[in-house]
Amino acid sequence: MTDVSTSPVMAHGMETSAGRGDAASGAAGWLTFAAAPTFAIMAVWTGAFGGHPDMLCMADASPLNGMALMYGLMSASHSAPWLKLVCGRRAAAARQR
Repeated sequence: MTDVSTSPVMAHGMETSAGRGDAASGAAGWLTFAAAPTFAIMAVWTGAFGGHPDMLCMADASPLNGMALMYGLMSASHSAPWLKLVCGRRAAAARQR
């Protein structure tokens, strides 16, 4: 039987802090999940409401300008904690079958 008192986020925080179960590791565990959605929102916001492109770049003006592209790439590069969480839940569901 599994221990239901520890959430996957807290378990991740405990693993990354070498077994310390203090409050700082719990907060760090939650913070790892904050970066990807924040950067995704910033990418959408910049793409939709970003500044005007330069006059030299008007021919191929794209909503996916430099900053929106950067925020999208940052969101993708910070998505590892989310992928670990999803894969961990799928593995746990497969073991229960």
